[in-house]
Amino acid sequence: MTTKPSGVASNAKFTTGGTMRHVTTMTATGSLGLVAIFMVDALNLFYISLLGQAELAAAIGYAGTLMFFTLSVAIGMTIGVSALVSRALGQNNRTLAAENGGAALLLIAIVMTIIVAAAWPNIDYLLGLLGASGETRIIATGFLQIVLPSTIVMSIGMGASGILRGVGDAKRAMYVTLLGGAASAVLDPFFIFTLDMGVTGAAIATVISRSIIMIAGLYGAIIVHNLVKLPTIKTFSRVSKPFAGIAIPAVLTQLATPVGNAYVTAEISSFGDSAVAGWAVIGRVIPVVFGVIFALSGAIGPILGQNYGAKLYDRVRQSMRDALVFTLCYVLFVCFILFFLAGTIADIFDTSGEARTLIIFFCQFAAISFLFNGALFVANAAFNNLGYAFYSTVFNWGRSTLGVIPFVWVGAQYYGAQGVLAGWALGAVMFGLAAIITCFRVLKTIEKRDDAGIEPQPTLPPAANSPFSSSKGANLG
Repeated sequence: MTTKPSGVASNAKFTTGGTMRHVTTMTATGSLGLVAIFMVDALNLFYISLLGQAELAAAIGYAGTLMFFTLSVAIGMTIGVSALVSRALGQNNRTLAAENGGAALLLIAIVMTIIVAAAWPNIDYLLGLLGASGETRIIATGFLQIVLPSTIVMSIGMGASGILRGVGDAKRAMYVTLLGGAASAVLDPFFIFTLDMGVTGAAIATVISRSIIMIAGLYGAIIVHNLVKLPTIKTFSRVSKPFAGIAIPAVLTQLATPVGNAYVTAEISSFGDSAVAGWAVIGRVIPVVFGVIFALSGAIGPILGQNYGAKLYDRVRQSMRDALVFTLCYVLFVCFILFFLAGTIADIFDTSGEARTLIIFFCQFAAISFLFNGALFVANAAFNNLGYAFYSTVFNWGRSTLGVIPFVWVGAQYYGAQGVLAGWALGAVMFGLAAIITCFRVLKTIEKRDDAGIEPQPTLPPAANSPFSSSKGANLG
C-alpha cells in the first residue's frame, strides 16, 4: 500500500494508515450522530401515532416529502463546501480552506433564503400536487408553515457540519447531530403531550433542534478549527465559480431522490391515508436501520478527496473496495434482523390494515434493495470526488425516474400499495449494478487523466435518501 509521500500535509489525515480503518471509523462516528437523530425522528412519528389519528401520521409523511426537496438543495450545497475545504486541506493550504468555507456558507444562506421565500406562500398548492387532501392537507400545511422558514438555519448548520467532516473531525460532527437529536428527544414529547400542542408542538420542536444544530456546527467550524473566514467581495467572487461548478450538479443529483419519492407518495396516496401512514413509518425506519450506510456515503467522500488530492491512486481504489465490502456485510445483517422483527415494528407504531401490511412487506422483502442503493451511494462518492459528477447526476436521476416511475406504475396497477413499494425497491437493482460497474471503469482511468493535465472538480456524496427524512436528520454529520 502506498505511503504518504513527503510534502503531504499532516492536515490530510486519511492519506496514511489502513483505508478500512478510516472507512470504519468515519462511518461509525458519523452514523452515531445520524442514527441518533433518525431515531428521534422515528420517536416523533411514534408520539404522533399515539394521538390516534391516521391523518396526523399521513400529514407528517406528506410534509416530510416536501421538506426533502428543500433539504436536498441544502445537502447539494453542503457537498460543495465540504469538497472545497477537504481539497484545500489535501493541498496543505489551510488559509484557502477557511476562505472557501466562509464564502460557501454565505452562498448557502443566500440561496436557501430565496428558495424558502418562493416556497412558503405555495405550501398548500405543493401538498395538493403530492395527493394530500382534506384534514390531512390542512394539518400538513400548518406544520410546514412553522418549519419551512427554519430550513435556512438548518442549511447553515449542515454546511458547518460538512466543514467538520472535510477536515476529518468526525467526532465533533457527530456531536453536532447528537445535540440536535438530544434536543428533539426532550422537546418533542414536551410540546406534543405536556403542552398538548400535537403536530404544532412537533413543528416547534423541529425549529428549536435545527437552531441548536446550526449553533453547534458553527462553533466547531469557526471557534475550534478556524475554517470559516468572513469573505471579501473578491474572495466571494473567486469561490462562487468553483462552488457553483460543484454544487449545481450536486443539487441536481440530490433532487433526483425527492422527485422519485414524490411520485411514490402520489401513487400511494390513491390507496388512502392508511397507506400513506405506512409509507411514512417506512420512511422513518429506513434511516434508523440504514443510517450507517447513509453515514458511509458521507464518510467516504473526505477519504477519497484527501487521497485523490495527494495523488495516492491505489489508496483511492482500496477505499472504494473497502466501502463496498462494508456495505454488503452491514445490509445483509440488518435485513436478517428486520425479517424477524417486522411484526414488532408494525406494532410499535400501532398500525393496522394497509399501513401494517406495507411495513411488514418492506421489512421482509423490499429492504434487501439497500444492497444496491448502498452500492449506488458509494459509486456516487467516487464519481463526485474524482471529477465525474455528471455520472452521479445521471445515475441518481436514472434511479429516481426510469428506476421508479415504470416499476411503481406497474406495481400500483396490478398489486396495489404493496406493488408500489416493490416497484420502488426493484428499480434500485438495475441502477446500483450499473453504477458500480461504471465506477470501477472510472477508477482505472483517473491516473492517466491526471497525467494528461485534466483538472477535475471533486464533490462529496449524499447523506441520506430516506423518503421522509425530517430535516432534523438530513445533514452530513
